Amino acid sequence: MKHIFIATFTILFFLTCKAQLAPGQYTTTNKKAISYYEDGLIYFQRGDSEKAIAEASKAIEKDAEFVEPHCLLAEIYQTNKKNQNAIAEYIKAIQINPNFNNSLFFNLAQLEMVEGKFEDAKKDYEQFLKKQYVNPNSKDIALRQIDNCTFAINAIKKPVPFEPKNMGDGINSMFDEYFPAVTADAQTFLFTRNNRTETIPMQEDFLISKKENNIWSKAALIGNGINTFGNEGAPSLSSDGQLLFFVACAEIDGSYGSNRKGFGSCDIFYTQKVGNNWAKPYNMNPPISTQFYETQPSFAADGKTLYFVSNRPGGMGSTDIYVSTLKDNGSWSMPLNLGNKVNSKEKEESVFIHPDGKTLYFGSAGHTGMGGLDIYVSRMDENGIWGEPVNLGYPINTPGDENSLVVGASGDLAYFASNRPGGYGGLDVYQFDLYEAARPGKITYVKGKVYDAKTNKPLGAHFELIDLATAKSVIVSDANSGNGEFLVTLPVDKNYALNVTHPGYLFYSENFALKEYSEKTKPFLMNVPLLSLDSGSVVELKNVFFETAKFDLKPESKVELNKLVSFLNLNKTLRIELGGHTDNVGDKKMNQILSQNRSKSVYDYLVANGIEAKRLAYKGYGDTKPKVNNDTEEHRAINRRTEFKVIGK
Repeated sequence: MKHIFIATFTILFFLTCKAQLAPGQYTTTNKKAISYYEDGLIYFQRGDSEKAIAEASKAIEKDAEFVEPHCLLAEIYQTNKKNQNAIAEYIKAIQINPNFNNSLFFNLAQLEMVEGKFEDAKKDYEQFLKKQYVNPNSKDIALRQIDNCTFAINAIKKPVPFEPKNMGDGINSMFDEYFPAVTADAQTFLFTRNNRTETIPMQEDFLISKKENNIWSKAALIGNGINTFGNEGAPSLSSDGQLLFFVACAEIDGSYGSNRKGFGSCDIFYTQKVGNNWAKPYNMNPPISTQFYETQPSFAADGKTLYFVSNRPGGMGSTDIYVSTLKDNGSWSMPLNLGNKVNSKEKEESVFIHPDGKTLYFGSAGHTGMGGLDIYVSRMDENGIWGEPVNLGYPINTPGDENSLVVGASGDLAYFASNRPGGYGGLDVYQFDLYEAARPGKITYVKGKVYDAKTNKPLGAHFELIDLATAKSVIVSDANSGNGEFLVTLPVDKNYALNVTHPGYLFYSENFALKEYSEKTKPFLMNVPLLSLDSGSVVELKNVFFETAKFDLKPESKVELNKLVSFLNLNKTLRIELGGHTDNVGDKKMNQILSQNRSKSVYDYLVANGIEAKRLAYKGYGDTKPKVNNDTEEHRAINRRTEFKVIGK
């Protein structure tokens, strides 16, 4: 599996054509052989590989024990990525004289790694380390590669399930397609295509495909507001499909054909969807975009966390993964390096944070793996600490370079780009079932539209998902201001309060009890009608909880009640009545008293938290105002509720 950058492992070149002899000495005395060899060196330095090979071959014909031309042939083949030929020549040189040059075994092992000959590579690295006076940097590489060989040998013996399937002609074409992104509901797919021409070898644009009858529609360009004559790449689509982060390499004067001004290198830009169109993209500016290289953003489903890759100073390798969070004032925090659990002394690439918010997939050349860029997964613990990266295994990872893995919200489907045989041309996007151990945490989502309850006008309302156990905000997002559409992801195994607000309207609350949720992939579909601040408007407080037959507020009720306090402080002239309601089980008089006491408990909480008593009233209605018939336990639960009604503006 080879992803976006199809390349072999970086080879360190040494002067392997030079014997460890006195200056001017060769391993032959045949003057004709030496002449051919020296001519071959000259041709190689000029970039004429064909003539260099011919001259080196002539030198070997004159003296088959002449080591230097074998080394020269190896380096020529290596330069031209004819690795098998290069390996054969290094082996011949070693067979003639294993002590000719310390670097022979190192270079041979490097090539064997690239070709997946891990048993041979391990032996040759070990032979290299037995030599005296080895280069310290090469020694460090050899030690790390021995670990990689050991891992790869075992990984190949125990392959993980992996059956990639081409995503079809709705997505793929004769051009290169790569850097996939998908919404949480798996209905919108975005990717990069290189629409190259004979005169323009690189013209990257974004395309979008929609799922229709479970088939991906023919992808269309995302729009001229985002696509330009320059290159756009590495997109990250928010879980709800309303925000897009991407990379453009723009100079300070806005060159590269994009008319976008940058800070001197590749910067991260963002845009928001309004209705069915995308707004003008904006540079994220410092501290995200800098004079250094920022790329491959991944926007978390919480609506406030951005991961990205950068080569800014202070990192651990050539490129590291950083994270920044959106502050209450709308600015981004100073990016933090994810630390040495995730980042290594080598490069990290293509970070992807799953919508569960705690499972990170990324590419790395520095952790133990198959030798090149491999894909790893790291999981965040309850304290926010990233765990040791786990290699996704073979054959997901190979001796080549792997990166740019994206995992769907459901956790079972993963997407990547590959130029494997049988595609439509160049790189194609594939999907595969991700094996169980590599999957993220379970999530579901709630999806629908927000609108004015009277006029049906769509509203770009603000959403906040709060963990009822900790009272911490888990996710923030906004509905599409043009059509009111929203999608909020819901990590399972916790209970949540969902709060929806919009200026000039009463807030809306919903409860999602997912701690014991069994249908973990089934989404919630609902519309949210918001009521204006008119007298008589009623809001149910769905996250106010009492013990059975009692009126003491449960601790988790504070989340909702604190929202009500904030709402009343924002609307300082509003007057409300708090109403308690029960089902019809039990004595009617007792039900009325219970509902009265419950409404008073809410009243007392509001007063204790600074709301003037004259703005509040409370009343118990018992079972006199059911919302539905009390004919089932589910319906009776609906009727047991606490509400507030606007009684004055």
